[in-house]
Amino acid sequence: MDSEKPPRRVVIVGGGFAGLYAARALRRAPVSVIVIDRAAHHLFQPLLYQCATGILSEGEIASPLRLVLRRHKNVETLLAEVVDVDPARHVVIALRPGGSRLEVPYDDLVLTAGVRQSYFGHDEFAAHAPGMKTIGDALAIRQRVFGAFELAETASTVEERRKHLTFALVGAGPTGVELAGQIRELATHTLRKEFHRSAPGDARVLLFDGGSEPLASFGPKLSARAAAALTHLGVELHMNSRVTDVDATGLTAQRKDGGEEYHEAGTVLWTAGVAAPPLAHAIARACGVEQDRSGRIKVQPDLTVHGHPDISVAGDLMSLDRLPGVAEVAMQAGRYTGTRIRRAVQGHAPPGPFKYRDLGSAAYVARGRAVVLVGRMRLSGFLGWLTWLLLHIAFLTGFRNRLFAVATWLVAFTREVRPERAFTTREIETARNVYAVIAGGDAARAETRDAGAGTVPRQTTAEPPRPSEQPAGATRPEERGGVQRPPGSSGPRDTGSTGGS
Repeated sequence: MDSEKPPRRVVIVGGGFAGLYAARALRRAPVSVIVIDRAAHHLFQPLLYQCATGILSEGEIASPLRLVLRRHKNVETLLAEVVDVDPARHVVIALRPGGSRLEVPYDDLVLTAGVRQSYFGHDEFAAHAPGMKTIGDALAIRQRVFGAFELAETASTVEERRKHLTFALVGAGPTGVELAGQIRELATHTLRKEFHRSAPGDARVLLFDGGSEPLASFGPKLSARAAAALTHLGVELHMNSRVTDVDATGLTAQRKDGGEEYHEAGTVLWTAGVAAPPLAHAIARACGVEQDRSGRIKVQPDLTVHGHPDISVAGDLMSLDRLPGVAEVAMQAGRYTGTRIRRAVQGHAPPGPFKYRDLGSAAYVARGRAVVLVGRMRLSGFLGWLTWLLLHIAFLTGFRNRLFAVATWLVAFTREVRPERAFTTREIETARNVYAVIAGGDAARAETRDAGAGTVPRQTTAEPPRPSEQPAGATRPEERGGVQRPPGSSGPRDTGSTGGS
């Protein structure tokens, strides 16, 4: 009878670094893995700024999860956004594009949904100062950056041209520094001979931060070198400045002495701060666990949630020992979680508490200039840049992405060419949630799809009910009769009812 027992079901929420490494660690384990992601691709976020400034295409920094995991026979991927969890019934609640609903049962749940941009309580800034967390964000920024140079070319007055050629960035962490350096390099190298009425080299790039130096996490020595490199490049540093307002024409910054200054800018970009997504609050409420100041979920040393050993949190969404929200932490946490689950299923002893091994940090400033911090070793300038290249080539997902990125970098860095400069004049929406339920019609019709059990249609209200409102008598797929599933399938399947996708 044991041979007929369905394999243990592991649901991974999110296909980022943590989710991907968790799935890979379970590749040969006797489990059925379902990866649920709202975009269905793995994104190499550290290079989003190069997509935004025309060096790399979105295809070179993102890989379809189905392609990346195609050789993992026990892994299935689903396109949906998880919005809640019901620990009593062991199901995650997700929405498909259009608003129809999925319920996916789990035996082990791994939450790696990541974080979102934080505007520190001023979400209204997002309309004028987009952040950069997704491919959609990067393409929207590309549209604004390259569009600004085009608008400056046809400006009717000097004042209008100056406004279009002024770029203000909020946040001097790695993303802000890298993006500021690339915009300035774009203006002074790539575009300098392509315009006739305007001078792209006159573009001003203003970088604002509440701290005293850019890249403060790299230490005072590398921070000073980064500041010197940015200044040499022409980036105007406004340190000890806290942005208090953003509108359609610029931003207001409060200086250290308390005075405020208004800076007119045609393009404002936000690269400061992160916050947990709504899912984190839903999980905390459902599981009764604590969150840190950013809303991230506090976990135990083995990355499980207190009181729920079957629920793990890894990557940027977890809060443990003040670990930073960087790719290396997510990779190691994801691998650890997958390994721990695999060992438990195989009857082996647990691996012990999670221990992060700091592999260092790297930030690109400009062509031939980067800063790298690895333990006590500090690199900058050209040597730091070469190290940065090697690190990013090593961590890019897939041979194709590595090959194409290297080929593109070779052309971009030697010939000052940026091949990915296409943009549309139609507005790119980055805030609209395509998973929101559309009132009325088929899109408001909810479906409950249990993993391995086909589809069980059910009418619900437009808003997905709370876990406490779910039927207490829900059963596992293997306990139901009369529902067929394809051989070898362990995930939700559509049996033909309309779902609004």
